[in-house]
Amino acid sequence: MIAQPKKVAQNSAMADPATELRNLPATEGPMEFEQPLTERMRTFLRIELLHRQARYHCDDPTELSARAAVSSLLEILTILGRGDVRADVVKELERQGEMLVSFARQPGVDPARLQGLIDELRALQNGVADCGPKFISPLKECDFLNNIKHRSSIPGGTCMFDLPDYAYWLRLPYGQRSRQLQAWLAIIRPICDAVNQVLWLIREANEPDEQIAHEGMYQRNMEKGAVPNLVRVLLPSGGGIYPEISAGKHRFTVRFVKWQGIDERPAQVERDVRFLLALC
Repeated sequence: MIAQPKKVAQNSAMADPATELRNLPATEGPMEFEQPLTERMRTFLRIELLHRQARYHCDDPTELSARAAVSSLLEILTILGRGDVRADVVKELERQGEMLVSFARQPGVDPARLQGLIDELRALQNGVADCGPKFISPLKECDFLNNIKHRSSIPGGTCMFDLPDYAYWLRLPYGQRSRQLQAWLAIIRPICDAVNQVLWLIREANEPDEQIAHEGMYQRNMEKGAVPNLVRVLLPSGGGIYPEISAGKHRFTVRFVKWQGIDERPAQVERDVRFLLALC
């Protein structure tokens, strides 16, 4: 993991996900599919997706993108309001920090790059600690957002005639509206940045290796004592197939199916499929 300078450099700079998404061709690189193996990872992956969506739409000046950014923000708040996500993030940062420290004793590790990652984790830990356990209170207590959240449970419930104040806000100059969105996102950013970094480290922990799914099916038992967080499957783009991943406590299964369009049910692949697999 430490011996990959390109990836470390990109991550250390905390590249803007919105810019990356806009500049990335839809067919570039392999297709990646992930199956979380713990509830914590499910939560982190959902936060990651919604945060990327919010930042992406925040940079677009249109009213529809502003609506999408607010919607993603409200979904993040719903997730953060369930259980103690902040405590889970702190525990995972500590666990990843301990793992990085242990790498210092391994041969071939770049000490400067390793220390940079450790320092970044500590900075994220400090940011999460500084925001406090009630960090989302300003958002939860915002009547403007609460009204939008309440009406969002109704199909089309945020129309102009339902929420005239929201309609007015959406028609404010982009700069003014964007500053407000950025201020809201800044409140949850310490948690979201920490989640993004944790997921990056987890994904980088193991390099994928080639496997074969005989007649489209692959099953593997978990190694004794191993507690992976994610099953990652990588396939070439444009192959016309994708995996359905199911996992239990002791084993997981990857079933490859053919994409047959939106009007037909997918059919299981009956040939051997070569793919890349990583348990992270």
